[in-house]
Amino acid sequence: MGRWRDSLVTALAPRLGYAYIRLLHATMRFEFRNAEALERAREGGRSYILAFWHSRFVMMPYAYPGTRMVTLSSRHRDSLMLARVMQRFGIEQAWGSSTRGGVAGLREIVRRIRSGYDAGFTPDGPKGPRRRVQPGVIAAARLARCAIVPVAFSARPARRLRSWDRTLLPRPFSRGLFLYGDPMRVPRGAGDETQEEYRLELERTLDRLTDQADREAGIPFEDPRPEPCD
Repeated sequence: MGRWRDSLVTALAPRLGYAYIRLLHATMRFEFRNAEALERAREGGRSYILAFWHSRFVMMPYAYPGTRMVTLSSRHRDSLMLARVMQRFGIEQAWGSSTRGGVAGLREIVRRIRSGYDAGFTPDGPKGPRRRVQPGVIAAARLARCAIVPVAFSARPARRLRSWDRTLLPRPFSRGLFLYGDPMRVPRGAGDETQEEYRLELERTLDRLTDQADREAGIPFEDPRPEPCD
């Protein structure tokens, strides 16, 4: 019975999730601020990486105006269902994670970017720690020679789920705000120390944009991020 129930959930959850996100989009009003950053990142016909905190993933398919995007997804059950939702939006997947298969996934992301795809990264996903940038996104930008465009989203009214990332779930007929940061370019020859500087800069920028979006939406900030492990 348990296996049958799990199979049913796995089959239905992506369809329901996709339908609900479409419903939200149909009923909400949106503002896109500094979206011209995407065009600046596109200079010379290059691809770019769109980076955002995992807690803001719900409406992020609408932050991307293009038609060729790939994201890094793990085989973890929750991540797999989210990947199936994103596939319904036409977003393709490269399989890997920060803990298993990450190198293969990173190589696939870089290969896709070089072939003309843009990439979407939740640099604190798929399992955290929350709001801490993992180094994979910096490595991908360096190897693929593309810009990172940080983006944040907030909405009111909305609620936060009791998930590890405090997922923000807008309510129907709410007002949503997308805030884009300026493109960040990691030098091809950046060493470990320089890459760490860019990692921290991206973390600070995503925090600033996300807090600004919440402030302008008029909702409380997320709980403080957990302390780093030694």
